[in-house]
Amino acid sequence: MLLSQINSYQSMLIKYFPKRYMIVTLTFISTCICYIERVGFSIAYTAAADASGISQSNKGTILSTFYYGYACSQIPGGWAAQKFGGRSVLLISFVSWSLTYAFVPLDPKNVKTMVLARLLVGVAQGFMFPSIHSVLAQWVPQNERSRSVSLTTSGMYLGAAAGMLVVPTLVKLTSPQFVFLGEATLGTIWSVLWLNYASEPPIQLSKQNGAFPNSTRKTKIPWKSIFKSLPIWAIVVNNFTFHYALYVMMNWLPTYFEQGLKLSLQEMGTYKMVPYFNMFMFSNIGGFVADYLITKRLMSVTRTRKFLNTLGFMVASIALMALPKFRTSTAAVICSSFALGFLALGRAGFAVNHMDIAPRYAGIVMGVSNTAGTLAGIIGVDLTGKLLEASRSAHDSDLSSPESWTSVFMIPGVLCIFSSIGFLIFSTGERIFD
Repeated sequence: MLLSQINSYQSMLIKYFPKRYMIVTLTFISTCICYIERVGFSIAYTAAADASGISQSNKGTILSTFYYGYACSQIPGGWAAQKFGGRSVLLISFVSWSLTYAFVPLDPKNVKTMVLARLLVGVAQGFMFPSIHSVLAQWVPQNERSRSVSLTTSGMYLGAAAGMLVVPTLVKLTSPQFVFLGEATLGTIWSVLWLNYASEPPIQLSKQNGAFPNSTRKTKIPWKSIFKSLPIWAIVVNNFTFHYALYVMMNWLPTYFEQGLKLSLQEMGTYKMVPYFNMFMFSNIGGFVADYLITKRLMSVTRTRKFLNTLGFMVASIALMALPKFRTSTAAVICSSFALGFLALGRAGFAVNHMDIAPRYAGIVMGVSNTAGTLAGIIGVDLTGKLLEASRSAHDSDLSSPESWTSVFMIPGVLCIFSSIGFLIFSTGERIFD
């Protein structure tokens, strides 16, 4: 009797919450945890380094090491997901960086150990997004892809916001090392959940979605065709632009508030988190709108991707270039919220397009695309620092004038315009790789 009731409940759960929903939910949680880790490390390490009197140069070395490891493992991550399956590679990625945090002590004075640990975490996490796209391409049908990918990637923004809200309090109440252990625990818990609840999709479902997991692993990857494809380059260029703007905003927006507007981040409280919560909301709105337009046949897949990508990037461009003109905290937060929110909306265009044009090679294409995105972050953050240093010299160590910040936000604004035009011309929603 009890067994039959359990089976009945399981049947109801499967009916109203299919297995693919569980997969998407777990991938959303994975991106959320990873961005809690990234923000958490920066806060915990900076607190420990400042207490130990570590130089700004050494701090910069440690903080930037992650991105070099992350950039190097994107394409290998796509290849590994293609060869061994996204489910297994994603699990190994999480276990690897979680173990690193569990066993490496947070000692800012031991620069070599910290560089090696941060490099390992970057390499491990570089396998993550190609694996996720490989998994989603197999599990999620086309009419649900936009909102599934949007929900998954929105975990990044929710995780960043949560990390910035919670981690400073953890550091204050406990210690920076406790943050490491907490992040390792979160990664371990997720790994156990993924091991228990994730599985390879049914063969029939993979065939319907255009991704054949078993046969794909034996298929020769068409590298030459991938790198010659203009629709893929349209994705790569837009990913570069998105991450250039995102990393510049994430890394330099606090400096703009403090030195550009002379505001206190501590006094702003949770208000400063509004742009990141806006990204979370707009990312999911874009996904639902895209799937609605496609499902109701109001637009083709191609037109839907182009429409949302163009809308998102064009509005973001205007907001980015207008940002230095706003001189109050409320206006600056609203403007930056528009910039980041519509950037996230644009992901329903280019960021889902991997799975439209190459579902069988979604992990590979994502690896190529995300390599460009990571390099954009490295270039953008470094270039912004140099621009501000030059402006500081020109204005006698003062960054409070709008002119000091015009070029900082103008560059990603212009990139948004040109990359969206390129996406309009060269992208497609049709499958071009069988």
